[in-house]
Amino acid sequence: MGKVFDAAEVASHKTRESCWVLLYGKVYDVTDFLSEHPGGAKIILKLAGKDATEEYDPVHPPGTLEENLKPEACLGTVNPDTLPKEEEPSPSAEEKEGPPPMESLLNMEDIEQVATKNISKKAWAYYYSASDDKFSKHFNSEVYRSIILRPRVFVDCTTCDLDTTILGNKLGMPIFVSPAAMARLGHPSGEAGIAEACRSFGAMQVISNNASMTPEQIVQDAAPGQTFGWQLYVQIDRKKSEAMLARINKLKAIKFIVLTLDAPVPGKREDDERGSDVGPSNPVPSAAKAADRAANDTPDVSQASGGVGKQLFAGTDPSLTWKDTLPWLTKHTNLPIVLKGLQTHEDAYIASLHTPQVKGIILSNHGGRALDTAPPAVHTLMEIRKYCPEVFDKIDVWVDGGIRRGTDVVKALCLGAKAVGIGRPALWGLGAGGVDGVKRTLQILADETKTCMRLLGVEKVEDLGLQHINTRLVEQQIYDGPSGLGPLRNIFRAKL
Repeated sequence: MGKVFDAAEVASHKTRESCWVLLYGKVYDVTDFLSEHPGGAKIILKLAGKDATEEYDPVHPPGTLEENLKPEACLGTVNPDTLPKEEEPSPSAEEKEGPPPMESLLNMEDIEQVATKNISKKAWAYYYSASDDKFSKHFNSEVYRSIILRPRVFVDCTTCDLDTTILGNKLGMPIFVSPAAMARLGHPSGEAGIAEACRSFGAMQVISNNASMTPEQIVQDAAPGQTFGWQLYVQIDRKKSEAMLARINKLKAIKFIVLTLDAPVPGKREDDERGSDVGPSNPVPSAAKAADRAANDTPDVSQASGGVGKQLFAGTDPSLTWKDTLPWLTKHTNLPIVLKGLQTHEDAYIASLHTPQVKGIILSNHGGRALDTAPPAVHTLMEIRKYCPEVFDKIDVWVDGGIRRGTDVVKALCLGAKAVGIGRPALWGLGAGGVDGVKRTLQILADETKTCMRLLGVEKVEDLGLQHINTRLVEQQIYDGPSGLGPLRNIFRAKL
């Protein structure tokens, strides 16, 4: 394995010119990698000369070190006897009691509150954060309160069935887990824990491109017929995306690709930025760097923190287009393609012109994490109904963002959505109680959805429709300009 180092020697290498870190008891020279790190050099320099395992492990799938560092970067091991001894903090009263029983949590707010107490500040900041003033994040949920349900009476509501079919895959519920990154920040079971919970309910899971586990690990215990999708952020270095697609194509459990389009660049997530600092202090700058900054009297903003979210977007290609990207993607996978992040009826209509490559769309504003004051999925659903309802007949329309109650699920389905995604609730469930917390999340939403359907007098998901809701309060908020579809419809007729 090579030389055995004292911790003090490792600690002396904490500049840009010589940067070492400890990972899993091994000493790595990452000096040459600083300029190549997708998240920027600053995050590594904050951990220079220190044990970075606790920060590194929850956010990097196995194999990341081997993929990015040359073998000679591993210099040896550290003598564990020379590492500083950390005193264990005395457990609080809540920690002594442990988490509450999952069955005592009655709604998504209860689960989020317990998770907030359990997880680290960094994890909370990443999960909770949204762009700017978080208007879109909150409005995603609030808009559902403005849709009124229309219950029918004297209808036999003894039975209720949540089974549905999505892209030819039979599911136990129309609720799926949206791509949510960095699950192991909240609990060691990570995305595989979410998959285990989904297996219990026959629920679909879309795996994040930035998952903290490999896709192979996540699907390895999948039940026969369990359905997964893979989220794709196209990289500037297309070879990286092509290599990942080649891996995904080999995994039978992954049934479709979700190309995410609602965040070509990261939004300004201030909670994430505030909570992203790691390590107790900044590294000592090199003498040359310090002298250079003093001479110019200019702040060094090139490595400004952007939080976990911004680091994850490093290397993502912002130049995707209808004309070029879809043909490229269809060359590298035969799986159905679902476009995520559509926020206008025009884009939904354009997507419907790209069948058979495109099989579905997800109406989403990225959980309010990209462009603040962007419309909630409900608005886009209603726009499509107003300007181009034929879209619902040509492709599957799914939604995500703001789902906190079973009544929200039902309202989205009544408006024409085939499936409804949850992102943060799955992460909060994981943080609250691991696999059991995610199961509790899905159980609450499933039970509430069934209760709502029974009180509406509806037995099956496919029977939900506009007759079950009153949207007059929301209609005044819907876009009321020109449709912009004339030229596009001419293109469609030409294709026929």
